[in-house]
Amino acid sequence: MNLPNKLTLFRIFLIPVFIIVMMLNLPSKFLIACMIFIVASVTDAMDGHIARKYNLVTDFGKFMDPLADKLLVISALTTMIEYDLVAAWMVIIIVARELTVSILRAIAAADGKVIAASSGGKLKTISQMVAIVILLLGAHTGNPVFLNIGKFTILIATLLTLYSGWEYVYKNKNLFMESK
Repeated sequence: MNLPNKLTLFRIFLIPVFIIVMMLNLPSKFLIACMIFIVASVTDAMDGHIARKYNLVTDFGKFMDPLADKLLVISALTTMIEYDLVAAWMVIIIVARELTVSILRAIAAADGKVIAASSGGKLKTISQMVAIVILLLGAHTGNPVFLNIGKFTILIATLLTLYSGWEYVYKNKNLFMESK
């Protein structure tokens, strides 16, 4: 178990911690949740960088790192619906895109092919994470301007999510034709 894989497991461990904090009736729960989310997001950047730099890429990391990212973002956004920080339709679009791309990757893997992360996919992930942080900080401060910036940011992230999903499907449409 190398350092990048330990960071991925740590990120997965932080997901239920984040959810529990969001469920508690704490006066600073949004700030605490935001700090947890930031730490988890930083581990995402760190584990990939370390794995590539020191040639520590493993099959476990290839599978679990993107899964941890998806679980983190989906968990955060789902809990935020309850507080009217994000619209349910946006979360549905984001979850649908993640499922679609995951299924597409599974079809490719069955044929021995790998679908690498696209620049659109990376931008989508960054925009989602930034939006979540802004929304949590906005909820903590109660500042309507900050909340509106967060809601605009999550809208942009949702549009990038749609584009990224379309990009993956379009570039790999041949997999649907080839699969039996």
